[in-house]
Amino acid sequence: MTKEELLHQITAALTADLAVLSTAARVAHEAATHEECIPDNKYDTTALEASYVAQGQANRAQEIRGALESYRVLELREFDDETPIRLTAMVVLEDEEGAAKRVFLGPEAGGLKIADGAEEIVVITPQSPLGRALLGKVVGDQLQVGMGVTRKTFMVIEVC
Repeated sequence: MTKEELLHQITAALTADLAVLSTAARVAHEAATHEECIPDNKYDTTALEASYVAQGQANRAQEIRGALESYRVLELREFDDETPIRLTAMVVLEDEEGAAKRVFLGPEAGGLKIADGAEEIVVITPQSPLGRALLGKVVGDQLQVGMGVTRKTFMVIEVC
């Protein structure tokens, strides 16, 4: 998958998530303001709880709108073996057991997984531990992420 195709897949996934969350926020708002949610007594918190849900969903929808805008204006950069890793790098990492992992260093939407055939590409951000560790590395460099028993070592195999 090219980075242009990946960018398209990311924006499509964010657009779909935004549509779902916007609808959910509207439904939760309608539930919070519905006449059946009017409290019967001071201990009835149904409307209050529904309003918290509606607000949380509206906040998440706003975060997705911001991420979507970040990806719409994102300029993809090309990398070679000597170019230090930074935003828009697609990186192949190999762990200590030889398992390969593909990641894309994006501005937002960390954790989003994009299918590429039988494999997946995971979006990470520079704010994540792996993203911070990758910044400035080049092909052949090793990096460690985590602490103690959860510490993992990766080698940068490919960057594009």
